[in-house]
Amino acid sequence: MITADSTVDLSRELIERYNIGIIPLTITLGEESFLDGSGFTPMDMFARYHEDGSLPKTAAPNIQDFTDFFEKYTSQGYEIVHLDISAELSSSYNTACLAAEDMEGVYVIDSLMLSTGIGLLAIEGAECRDRGMSASEIADHLNEVRHKVSTSFVLDTLEFMWKGGRCTAVTAFGANLLKIKPGLEMADGKLDIYKKYRGNMNHVYEQYILERLEGKKIRPGHIFLTESGEIEEETIAHLKELIREKSGCTEVHHTYAGCTVSSHCGPRCLGVLFIEE
Repeated sequence: MITADSTVDLSRELIERYNIGIIPLTITLGEESFLDGSGFTPMDMFARYHEDGSLPKTAAPNIQDFTDFFEKYTSQGYEIVHLDISAELSSSYNTACLAAEDMEGVYVIDSLMLSTGIGLLAIEGAECRDRGMSASEIADHLNEVRHKVSTSFVLDTLEFMWKGGRCTAVTAFGANLLKIKPGLEMADGKLDIYKKYRGNMNHVYEQYILERLEGKKIRPGHIFLTESGEIEEETIAHLKELIREKSGCTEVHHTYAGCTVSSHCGPRCLGVLFIEE
């Protein structure tokens, strides 16, 4: 089995198509708790924020959660290759390692990524599995491929990063005042601002995508256009066509980030994610 935590942000269709097991993080908003990916959506979360300014807290699965999750598959005779959000961003990976340390045939990988950057690795692992590779071979392969994944996003606002403690109020206020749209990328497991865009968001999306694809030798199988919501359908259709034209990828997957990722990036965040050759 190829498994991942819910920050993998794959659509239900892709999860079923590639037979990927998902363990959810927990979303807590006031007195209510939800499992990431099951009912409570980023749109619900943003609506609540616009209404009363509240944002959820997120929590990784605990050791018992991971133990029960892994045993669900090992009890059926499966070996497991499990992917987690970067250990720099969450305790999920370290907790999964603790749960797996006394289990045979469970390989836990720090993806060094988030969102569909992990999704690309999960699909890669599933395709390797379906070609007959062993769990240990897949784990070794993914530990190499993770360094070739390009994960980046452009934000419409830093307000949610500030609210989540990921940047200072001064930084967020200054970016808003100057109409800066930050471009963020994953590097060595950390999420850092690599560029500051300016202008109309639809123009920024185009510029961002063209720059991220320029001069890259992209693995042709899969590329993701992942958003946090509130982007017009016409804009997404245009950007998907732009990606097909510039990347040569056979499948451009349009997916939505889950609540864990969206609670930090806010609405109208968009990323183009792929594996480089």
